[in-house]
Amino acid sequence: MEKMVNVYLFGKQYSVPSELTIMRAMEYAGYQLVRGCGCRNGFCGACATIYRIKGQSELKACLACQTKVEEGMYVATLPFFPLVKQVYDIEKVKTNEQIMMQLYPEIYACVGCNACTKSCTQKLNVMQYIAYAQRGEFDKCAEESFDCVMCGVCSSRCPAGISHPQVAMLARRINGKYLAPKSEHLENRVKEIKDGTFNELIEALMGKPVEELKELYNHREIEK
Repeated sequence: MEKMVNVYLFGKQYSVPSELTIMRAMEYAGYQLVRGCGCRNGFCGACATIYRIKGQSELKACLACQTKVEEGMYVATLPFFPLVKQVYDIEKVKTNEQIMMQLYPEIYACVGCNACTKSCTQKLNVMQYIAYAQRGEFDKCAEESFDCVMCGVCSSRCPAGISHPQVAMLARRINGKYLAPKSEHLENRVKEIKDGTFNELIEALMGKPVEELKELYNHREIEK
């Protein structure tokens, strides 16, 4: 018989199997997930969740699709957080720190509390990449924030009101557009795709059964 634990979903107690993730536990308890479920594999950030264990004061953040339930866990999901998202034309953006002062001046109000880093569901050094953005070191900011899934938990905990994921997105766009070396191989491949070079191959693949596709993928030739 499965070990059961008591969890509190939106304030109501449920007994669920201890091996379930928070997301699966919600479905086990009868919730139909229409929003806040996304990819279910930790890549989209749609299932951002805040929880606290009974008897402990610390408020923790996670992704519901990756985190297992615990005894006495109080859960509240955060499927959407209203980040400040500025509009800009990447073709006209200048690659110096003034662009951050213009679009996201709140990053210069950072108090160094590190709440963003502590709450990051991906364990990123969020405060560090904001420091890079402040100094106009967009390549470093892009690298440090590369695994951000835009869940918004860091911003929900920030006393300065910084939209960390949007700052990181701008840095990555600047890096990709202006700073990173051009990839001729990628540009050539994109041109081949647009020209229809792979249309016949793609259609053939789409007609194959799933198991055969898995076999082809697992034994594909990987470039060195």
